[in-house]
Amino acid sequence: MSHRPPNPSGRVTSAKIVIDGGFGVGKTTLVGSVSEITPLTTEAIMTSAGVGVDDTRQVPGKTTTTVAMDFGRISIDRDLILYLFGTPGQTRFWFMWDELVRGAIGAVVLVDTRRLADCFAAIDFFEHRRLPYLVAINCFDGMQYHDPQDVRDALAISSDVPVVACDARNRESTKHVLISLVEYVLTMRRTRAVAPA
Repeated sequence: MSHRPPNPSGRVTSAKIVIDGGFGVGKTTLVGSVSEITPLTTEAIMTSAGVGVDDTRQVPGKTTTTVAMDFGRISIDRDLILYLFGTPGQTRFWFMWDELVRGAIGAVVLVDTRRLADCFAAIDFFEHRRLPYLVAINCFDGMQYHDPQDVRDALAISSDVPVVACDARNRESTKHVLISLVEYVLTMRRTRAVAPA
């Protein structure tokens, strides 16, 4: 893993990152595992009003859901603070995505390989807006069921988009995902800067 050069000005840089993915994939858990502040969550108890609207068959133990966003913050080092915005996963809340991604430098698309189709909308959304993203495979129960290259092939994403495994419950694992995204964004910006006009 490469490290950023020191910031001679001593100024703190902040950046916004969006955490996206399907319903029940672990977005709230990821934000909560790494945030150095008590995360702001908009979890609501799922009620009978969601029956027939939210598909809970693949997440039978889920009793709450994000209805607006999750928010957390992490200091990567002395001069870089990341603000994390987790999106709601259900299709009925997708209208919020445009506002949540405004000003973001990049996104993490969290996936559950048992339900890969749930992340297609997020990938399409970020590709359409040309927002850099990486795919993070959430290893439920600590098990990685599929090789990252197999996931890349199944999602039909570009070879330059990073695909990493993580445990959304583990702070160090989640921090590695965020650092990988920042490094990817910086690499993309350098490549664009030197590309011929």
